[in-house]
Amino acid sequence: MAHAKNHDYHILPPSVWPFIGAIAAFLMLYGAVGWMHSGEVHLWFIPVNGPWLFLIGFVAVLYVMFSWWVDVVREGEAGDHTPVVRIGLQYGFLLFIISEAMFFVAWFWNFIKNAMYPMGPESPIKDGVWPPEGIVTFDPWHLPFINTLILLLSGVAVTWAHHAFVHEGDRKTTINGLIVAIILGVLFSILQAYEYSHAAFGLADTAYASAFYLATGFHGFHVIVGTIFLAVCLYRFTRGQMTQEQHIGFEAAAWYWHFVDVIWLFLFALIYVWGS
Repeated sequence: MAHAKNHDYHILPPSVWPFIGAIAAFLMLYGAVGWMHSGEVHLWFIPVNGPWLFLIGFVAVLYVMFSWWVDVVREGEAGDHTPVVRIGLQYGFLLFIISEAMFFVAWFWNFIKNAMYPMGPESPIKDGVWPPEGIVTFDPWHLPFINTLILLLSGVAVTWAHHAFVHEGDRKTTINGLIVAIILGVLFSILQAYEYSHAAFGLADTAYASAFYLATGFHGFHVIVGTIFLAVCLYRFTRGQMTQEQHIGFEAAAWYWHFVDVIWLFLFALIYVWGS
């Protein structure tokens, strides 16, 4: 009886994933730095190819993420995710989304600062022009606007799926809604890649080009992550692993996808419409 559990909290057992994840992240970052500079780095005085070190670290990070989240899913299936634990997971994910929002605020501020005080040959005595000379911006009301509609529709599909499951227990409608959202997410990524392939400027051409690619590129990465997130939820729904009481993973995926939608609206209004 002395070891009987008399509370609603989940005491986590010792885990190796934080330690392995830290090593994997270090290898990925160290390899990326070497890749961007000389192509070769020294790891404990041993010369190592930067791109290969980055790839090894990246694969290791993916393995840690997959294994760690599998453990979290198993905890939920074992009944460890009590209402108190679920509230903690929800708060933790909301804080993660807030930190991601602050990440994009940095890119927004970078773009706004350069747009309001563009650098030129006579700076700082005289500001330059924005967008810089020679930069041909995208027409916001063509492909960017189509992508905006696609992402908003995908958000509607996720909301439809969430409502069908949480309020009606309709698993089939939820699966159909997730399929629609995933297809639209993949279509968004394809169209963004098509847009990049037809851009009249490269990443290192000007401050505008750098700000454009970093802001929209990181958002595109988040879209890919969110699409994978939704795909995992779809797989779990087809396996019957979520219930109306236990679906914290689906809630997190829906919140993340709506966050991606909102960030894109700011990107579209700021970079494509106002910035052009």
